[in-house]
Amino acid sequence: MGARVIDGVAIAEKVKAQVAEAVAAMKPRVPKLVALMVGDNPGARAYAKSQGKACEEVGIAYELRELPETISEADLIREITALNSDPEVTAVLLTMPVPPHLDGRAAQRLIDPLKDADGVHPVNLGGVVQGRRQLAPCTALAVMEILESAEVPLKGAEVVMVGHSEIVGKPTALLLLEQLATVTVCHIGTVDLAAHTRRAEILIVAVGKPGLITADMVRPGAVVVDVGINRVMDPETGKSRIVGDVDYGPVSEIASAITPVPGGVGAVTTAMLLRNVVEAATLQETLKRI
Repeated sequence: MGARVIDGVAIAEKVKAQVAEAVAAMKPRVPKLVALMVGDNPGARAYAKSQGKACEEVGIAYELRELPETISEADLIREITALNSDPEVTAVLLTMPVPPHLDGRAAQRLIDPLKDADGVHPVNLGGVVQGRRQLAPCTALAVMEILESAEVPLKGAEVVMVGHSEIVGKPTALLLLEQLATVTVCHIGTVDLAAHTRRAEILIVAVGKPGLITADMVRPGAVVVDVGINRVMDPETGKSRIVGDVDYGPVSEIASAITPVPGGVGAVTTAMLLRNVVEAATLQETLKRI
């Protein structure tokens, strides 16, 4: 019997319905998300388009502010500073990647932590260490939402997180630790990856390498969450398609539950972005009353 497919689209729709209800309750105020895009990266543009559509669906105002690829660091700082001080702007994000002459991480640190839609400011990452989920990284929140929506027991579970990025692997591991899971984090320095993944009751993969996790690397009955999004060429059709980091077909025959790509973590990540905008609006209103 094959694995249960965890429907990320259905989970995302449920979250979006909750967000839409929260936004409606804020009227006449309308939360606003401003995305900064430097240059014309096709992937970033596609992501921005999906953000705008998702915001429209739940009643959040959305503005994509396109900046020239040659913008100076000083001018980018001025843009971010202006958004920080604009009372009409609820949340801000800097679409990555940025051109090589700019320090994207440094620019993200300049965003007001209370307007940090992506949850990547050091203040908000520090909150994750303390177990807080308010304005945490969206993909890490998406992984937790998926596991909890699928009613996967976390306390005492043997979890292996493959990938240790600041926006997925590390915060996901910390959020799982808060739920008393036993977490192993694997990365490029891990000597025998398969030895770790075969132990996992819950296996989460976020590397960006198609087919990294094969069926022989998965414990029978494991729950597999595939965060990877990779575009590959289909040899049969000659067209590109999106795949994850997990060899989906064979692994789905061994796992007890698995997220598809597309239709899994990505959909929920967008929903978490919307939830973060609402969280930002709520926090800002609370501070006004103090």
